[in-house]
Amino acid sequence: MDNFTFYAPTYFAFGKDTETQAGQLVKRFGGKKVLIHYGGGSVVRSGLLDRVKKSLSSEGIAFEELGGVKPNPRSGLVYKGIELCRRENIDFILAVGGGSVIDSSKAIAAGTVYDGDFWDFYEGKQVTEALPVGTILTIAAAGSEGSPDSVITKEDGMIKRGASGEAYRPKFSILNPALTQTLPAYQTACGITDIIAHLYERYLTNTTEVEVTDRMIEALILSMIHEGPRVIADPDNYEARANIMWAGMMAHNNSCGVGRSQDWTSHNVEHELSALYDCAHGAGLAAAMPAVFTYTMNHDVNRFAQIAVRVWNCSMDFYHPENTAKAGIEVLRNFLTSLGMPENFAELGANEADIEKLAHTACFGNGGDGKLHGFTTLEQKDVEAIYRLMV
Repeated sequence: MDNFTFYAPTYFAFGKDTETQAGQLVKRFGGKKVLIHYGGGSVVRSGLLDRVKKSLSSEGIAFEELGGVKPNPRSGLVYKGIELCRRENIDFILAVGGGSVIDSSKAIAAGTVYDGDFWDFYEGKQVTEALPVGTILTIAAAGSEGSPDSVITKEDGMIKRGASGEAYRPKFSILNPALTQTLPAYQTACGITDIIAHLYERYLTNTTEVEVTDRMIEALILSMIHEGPRVIADPDNYEARANIMWAGMMAHNNSCGVGRSQDWTSHNVEHELSALYDCAHGAGLAAAMPAVFTYTMNHDVNRFAQIAVRVWNCSMDFYHPENTAKAGIEVLRNFLTSLGMPENFAELGANEADIEKLAHTACFGNGGDGKLHGFTTLEQKDVEAIYRLMV
């Protein structure tokens, strides 16, 4: 296990009706004038936005609103939010929505107190200062409600990149599983896929002797295997929703990733797909993960065989562990498709003719050095081969 530091001070309010605590929590963490940031009409139609505003007003907290966040959140709305926060002297941002809303809120929070272009943080500059952010989660998926990370799509060139820094960790996150019960099955499945991807990205490590975090990751994936079919069959199953929601946070606040190198190849490959085709991030991951794993499997076949046995209940072929590793990848693929996830380019609306462009942008775009670095190092030709496995 490698040396590490870990500090994750987000305050979590979990359970039914916890969104009514929004005003109290904003006040607790010093907010006096709030930007409520949200996406489309669902938070309005459901009455959630009204409940949040009532809670803020009851504590005497002034607020402004900025809706319109889309999946794969765009830089244009971030710039608009920064301008609004500066003009109205906003001192706290409250994200009401899923990972896209939270990521957009984080970008606005950093950009508001920064003299330069917020996109500098998405080109590698560390985030060290930002307005405080609180969240009210409506989709269990990205884990941004507990993480120091954010992903934004730059509209100039449609480049999707991430930024990170402890200043991005939310001060508080309100997690009411009941708020996810109205999600369509497809969005629920996308969220489960994203959670599993966050766990695999940490499981695929070159660090040895990490049994504790291996077992934590395995347990969370097993929970998704159990809860996924339950919640697809019964969207109103509160207990299944609750387990998925907490797993989503645990999968990405890095408690499962400390002391070990991590991968993130599947995410880097997928980001080009959702940037260019605007597909759902989880859907892109469902197609990308099996392709990435198949291509990189021989880098450490025993690690893939281990998760195949421990999580996917595959039989261990001690003479040919590659057979076990392949079986685990195939069972993963079948599980995701059983939830309604796509498995190839055609189902994502992607175009085989774009493969060279996708691979080039993944490796060189936004100042890249021509390679993807993770579980193993990949050049453009390798990334092209991965995309071709998805056709």
